[in-house]
Amino acid sequence: MSADRLNRVAVLVLEGAKPLDVGIPAQVFTTRASMPYEVRVCGPAPGLVTGGDGLSYHVADGLEALEWADIVFIPGYRFPDREDPPAIVVDALLAAHARGVRLAAISTGAFALAATGLLDDKRATTHWHYTRQLAAKHPRVRVDENVLFVDEGSVLTSAGAASGIDLCLHILRGDVGMAASNHAARRLVAAPYRSGGQAQYVPHSVSEPLGERFAATREWALRRLDKPLTLEVLARHASVSPRTFSRRFREDTGHTPMQWVLRARIDMARELLELSQRGVEQIAADVGLGTGSNLRLHFQRILGTTPSEYRRTFSSGG
Repeated sequence: MSADRLNRVAVLVLEGAKPLDVGIPAQVFTTRASMPYEVRVCGPAPGLVTGGDGLSYHVADGLEALEWADIVFIPGYRFPDREDPPAIVVDALLAAHARGVRLAAISTGAFALAATGLLDDKRATTHWHYTRQLAAKHPRVRVDENVLFVDEGSVLTSAGAASGIDLCLHILRGDVGMAASNHAARRLVAAPYRSGGQAQYVPHSVSEPLGERFAATREWALRRLDKPLTLEVLARHASVSPRTFSRRFREDTGHTPMQWVLRARIDMARELLELSQRGVEQIAADVGLGTGSNLRLHFQRILGTTPSEYRRTFSSGG
């Protein structure tokens, strides 16, 4: 992509498209002065597209938007296991991918992406209700039902609708850095770093909606990352036993409490590396990791790079 133009995002609305899935990429990559993106919502043809859940969409663009785009989002849609998207849509997605366009499916949009064959022999995920159907319909796809999203480079997939936010923020982090991603997350009132890697795993069993049970404790911890934060300290703030806190916290977030704290500290370090001139030793102290060597160790293990290299890549002056 040329540095003198905006990143181009197309959101492809198919028949039965789920409204939240459509709205997430349009909202995260919203066309505004603070974001280097231009967004177009398109369909198989311009005009009215019947959506799911009682909504329809009037789209200004047809599949020509895929020729314009740098990244195409495919929102989930109703009954994805019953039939493939129209051949004209499959062909347009294949042509876009051949030009180097990234294709990102949200929830059951993975079925449309799988219909192109581009997920064959790759990891992918979709909404938990449809993982078995995706594996049965497209047996060459390595379906992983235990992740929030999968990034295979040029093709990306996410689990249920809310995981589309995780995927979009992950893409945003890679495109323009942690600070912009955090800004977007705050605007969306979303968790900024339920990101990829080992910490993205969610519970195997699906129970009642979770995630807000210890929200106050997580928010409290984020304001004091430079202080000692042990399991006991967190559990005391939440007014439960350490054992109960540890079990329920993992149910809520997919992380152990200490994994979550470490990732929060690394992400705060990333933002400080991007936006400040503090040295590595000072940043390590600021985020509660103690020493520069400790920060470097965890940075390399989690992100696969060094703080210095990260700063060169993502700092505002770089």
